[in-house]
Amino acid sequence: MKKRQLDIVVISDVHLGTYGCHADELLCYLNSIAPKKLILNGDIVDIWQFSKRYFPKSHLKIIKKLISMASKGTEVIYITGNHDELLRRFSETHMGNFSIVDKLVLDLNGHKAWFFHGDVFDLSIQNAKWLAKLGGYGYDLLILLNRWINWGLIKMGREKYSLSKKIKNSVKGAVKYIADFESTAATLAIEQGYDFVICGHIHQYKKEIVEKQNGRVTYLNSGDWVENLTALEYNFKRWKVYKYQSDKLHPFFSTETDEDFDTEIIPFIPQILKEGLL
Repeated sequence: MKKRQLDIVVISDVHLGTYGCHADELLCYLNSIAPKKLILNGDIVDIWQFSKRYFPKSHLKIIKKLISMASKGTEVIYITGNHDELLRRFSETHMGNFSIVDKLVLDLNGHKAWFFHGDVFDLSIQNAKWLAKLGGYGYDLLILLNRWINWGLIKMGREKYSLSKKIKNSVKGAVKYIADFESTAATLAIEQGYDFVICGHIHQYKKEIVEKQNGRVTYLNSGDWVENLTALEYNFKRWKVYKYQSDKLHPFFSTETDEDFDTEIIPFIPQILKEGLL
């Protein structure tokens, strides 16, 4: 089955190793595309909540798929986030088509694009990391509870319901935080002369042109693969928000074997295992 050829794909906030991660859906999406660049914009592996007791095969398949994509010519760039901040010790590591960085700047047809996760704006992480981690566990439990509720709703023939979205949209502080995050990212990007600023972190996908007194910038957020199941795609000099729930996909399945993996990347995996990250 023919895959979609794309210049750039951006995904973030997959949170492998948590109950909320939709690994099967993400694998289906990755199997359907053939991007020149795949940018992993932070929080791909949730090291904060990582437990050897819970890392199912479907989550491991995502890691294998990423390695396979790199071995077949896709440039895979892993931008570190807060939940996978321990990878920052490997920043500027380059192995074959795979690299780890803390931020990225690309020239897209004469326009400057600035990629970073976005946790640098989060004061709860900078000043009280233990509180942020506690919130992460609470969020994961909420997602797990939500899955049971949705299972019951589907059995009754009713639509799914998102508890976390309802809470975010109803709590003024959460709404203000998201608005402040977007405004701060856009302001800094304009000041530094970027045409695009691409973030993750807040799990809110978006594509919006932001205009201020000193300029304008296109703000983009790739969303997440916990609730929204979204990605950013750049092709034909245009950005698009891809939504797994509404953008129709044919069923794609992984056929790669261990022999397909990039031999330059494989030695790096035991090093991560040794550090206790996986």
